[in-house]
Amino acid sequence: MFTLTNRLQGMAWRGFRPASCRGSRPARYANGLLGIDPKAARIAWTVFLLALLLATAFAVREILAVFVIALLFAYLLMPLVGFVERITPRQVSPRIALAIVYLALVGAIVSLAFTLGSRLADEANTLAMRLPDLVKNPEWMQRVPLPSWLEPARASMIQKLEGQLSNGGQAILPYIRGLGGQLISGARYALYLVLIPILAFFFLKDGATMRDECVAAFVEERRRPVVDNILEDINLLLGEYIRALVLLSAASFTAHNIFLGFSGAPYAVLLACVAALGEFIPVVGPAAAGVIIVLVTSLSGYSHVVLYLLFWLIWRMVQDYLLSPYLMSKGVQLNPMLVLFGVLAGDQIAGVLGMFLSVPLLAILRVLFVRLRRARGLDLVSPRGEL
Repeated sequence: MFTLTNRLQGMAWRGFRPASCRGSRPARYANGLLGIDPKAARIAWTVFLLALLLATAFAVREILAVFVIALLFAYLLMPLVGFVERITPRQVSPRIALAIVYLALVGAIVSLAFTLGSRLADEANTLAMRLPDLVKNPEWMQRVPLPSWLEPARASMIQKLEGQLSNGGQAILPYIRGLGGQLISGARYALYLVLIPILAFFFLKDGATMRDECVAAFVEERRRPVVDNILEDINLLLGEYIRALVLLSAASFTAHNIFLGFSGAPYAVLLACVAALGEFIPVVGPAAAGVIIVLVTSLSGYSHVVLYLLFWLIWRMVQDYLLSPYLMSKGVQLNPMLVLFGVLAGDQIAGVLGMFLSVPLLAILRVLFVRLRRARGLDLVSPRGEL
C-alpha cells in the first residue's frame, strides 16, 4: 500500500508540474540560458541574416544590376529561341538554335548601327555643341507654350532665367557639354554591354537546370509544388513585362520619329530615341521624355511645339489605354498609385535603375503574397508543427 501511494504521488507530481519544468533537458537549458527565448533568438537571427543580405546586395548593386539586366535580356530572346527550336529538326541541338538567334541579333545590331547609329551620333554631337549657345539665348522661352494663367508671368520668368545664366549658369555649360559626350561615348560601360549578352546566353542555356537544382537543394519535397508555381508565375510575369516594354518602346520611337520628321523638327531621330527610352520608366519616363523634347525643340526654333503637345496627349492615350493593357494583360497587374510610389521609391534607392526595376519587383512581391496566401489556406506552407 505504501509503495502504491508513493507511485501515485510521483505520477501526480509529474503530471501537474509547471510547464517550464517539462520537456527535454536541452529545451530547459535553452529556456534558461541568459533568459533568451529560442523562438525570439531564431527571429533575431533571421532578421540579422536578411539585413546582411540586403547590405551585401547594396554593396554589389552595380554588378547585381548587370545580372538582372542580362536576365531580362534573356527573357526578351526566349520566344525567338523557342521559335527557332520549333522550326529546326529534332536532331539539331538547342544550343544550335540559341547560336542562330545570337547571330541574327548581331546582324540586326550591325544593321541598326549603320542605318540609325551614324545619324543618331551626328545629331547628338551637333546638339551637344550647340546647346550652350542655345541656352544663353533666352528668346526660346517666347516659343514655349504656357497655360493662360501663366502667360502674364512669362516676362518675369525670362528675366529670372537671364539672371541665373549670367551669374551661375556659366558653371553649368561645361557640365552640359561633357554630359553630352559621355552619353555618346559610353566607354565606361562598354564592358557591361559585352557582359550582358554573354550572361544572357548562359541564362538561356542553363537557366532551367539552375532553377531545378536550386529548388531541389533548398526546398523540402512537400513545399516544392508551391515554389514551382511561384517560379512559373514570376517567369511568365518577367517575360511578358520586358517584351511589352520593348514593344511599347519600339512603337513610341516609330510614332515620334514619323511625327517629328514630317513636322520638320530638328534632331528627330535623337528625340525619338529619348521618347523610346522613356517607356522603360513607368509613369515618370514618358512625361520626362515629353518635357525634354519640348525644351530641345523650343531651343532649336521648332515652330510646331503646340502641335507636338497635342500629338503627345493623343499618343499617351493610345499607349496607356490601348497598347499597354493589351501587351501587359498577362503580366503586371498593379494599382497606378502603387506603381507611382514604387517608381519614386526606386529613384530614392538606386536612381534610374531603381525606377526601372521598381515595377517588376512590386509585381513579384504581389505574386509571392497571392501564392503564399493560397498555399497557406491549403496547409502547404504551414510550419511542421501545425500540420
